[in-house]
Amino acid sequence: MQTKIPATVITGFLGAGKTTMIRNLLTRADGRRIALIINEFGDLGVDGEVLKGCGAEACSEEDIVELTNGCICCTVADDFIPTMETLLARENRPDHIVIETSGLALPQPLVAAFNWPGIKERVTVDGVVTVVDSPAVAAGRFADDEGRIDAMRTADETLDHESPLEELFEDQLTSADLIILNKADLIDSAGMDAVRAFVAGRSNRKPQMIEASGGKVPASVLLGLGVGTENDIANRPSQHERDHADGSDHDHDEFESFVVDLGSVSAPESFTDGLKRVIDAHDILRLKGFVDVPGKAMRLVVQAVGSRIDTYFDRPWRPGEPRATRLVVIGLHDQLDPAAIRDGIAAAAA
Repeated sequence: MQTKIPATVITGFLGAGKTTMIRNLLTRADGRRIALIINEFGDLGVDGEVLKGCGAEACSEEDIVELTNGCICCTVADDFIPTMETLLARENRPDHIVIETSGLALPQPLVAAFNWPGIKERVTVDGVVTVVDSPAVAAGRFADDEGRIDAMRTADETLDHESPLEELFEDQLTSADLIILNKADLIDSAGMDAVRAFVAGRSNRKPQMIEASGGKVPASVLLGLGVGTENDIANRPSQHERDHADGSDHDHDEFESFVVDLGSVSAPESFTDGLKRVIDAHDILRLKGFVDVPGKAMRLVVQAVGSRIDTYFDRPWRPGEPRATRLVVIGLHDQLDPAAIRDGIAAAAA
């Protein structure tokens, strides 16, 4: 029998640093040939383009597959299983498969899909890695005042359910075999201790937690966990699975995304400052994309989590590739005003 191909599922909330961590992994893959399956939320494949632009020998462009038809946990049968079957049918099979889920995805249905006939015999889940944005957690971004909530629950049983964002965060922790407390360099040691305690208290399971800065985690740590998580998925039920045991479908109507198309941006620093004001004014959760800067041969990548914005030039514009600025905006449904946000971003670029 051929040895099963190990697959690592990388999950985590929006902007936790999953793509950056994978990018670092590809440059230090220790000789492994890695295939990537990327599940984007939004209409613009930013994460896939960032990874294709990294130039790593471990993963060629043909080894990167993007699933953009929706949340991977909702489209397992339609998208994920056929993608896996195609990948496994290749003459040169990969040494390892890395799957980056959307920041909105429930990991449990995806892991369960590895028990499907035709997949289980050839692939095993090496482990589920959950990436946590440590500064966001330290700032209470996904945490409520538990005492206040308990008091309100006592008075009103309709408040018995936690917010969708916190529920999703906890489901990703519950599924994990390894938790990466990323961006540890952005907070002090006391803050990191608080993050550890918070994360540990959000799951009955006790997976290993390690700290990382800039998504720099060695391949020897991320790969080769050897867990076989698909055999233990029943012990990691999501809140959705508990609430919808009747098999009803779920959706992510609480989230919304749209793309903003612009021309070139002549003053990127001023543009970044303007984006911060737009993000703060409209409570945007995530903003990411590419910017065309006149006179620059390379495209500028923009990655924003809340009001924290990172920018860097990743690769030259290809011959014949249209130079343009395209940004994906992600936020909570009913809290976004796309027209006002587009106007604000256009004004920042002017």
